[in-house]
Amino acid sequence: MSETAPFTDDTVFELQRHFRFQWEPAQQGFVLLYPEGMVKLPGSSGEIMKRIDGKLTVRGIVEDLQTTFPGTDLRGDVIGFLEHVHGKGWIRPKQAG
Repeated sequence: MSETAPFTDDTVFELQRHFRFQWEPAQQGFVLLYPEGMVKLPGSSGEIMKRIDGKLTVRGIVEDLQTTFPGTDLRGDVIGFLEHVHGKGWIRPKQAG
């Protein structure tokens, strides 16, 4: 994890309010919907976003992806993606309680 990462391996992320993640048949891919528009999430970004469920930790997301796609070190890509989407305001750390 980079020194500037705003989270740890134990952080649990959830989608920000007003965002909805779903499979979009017309796009043949995962999308993130929000009041002003839509973002198409191709390939690995959709696979990572699918695991941001308010339950899995960052460590859990990495482990689950490495189980699904064995033989590939995905940690750096996952952390980079989480930093990116957190910076865009799509996800937030889940509050305890």
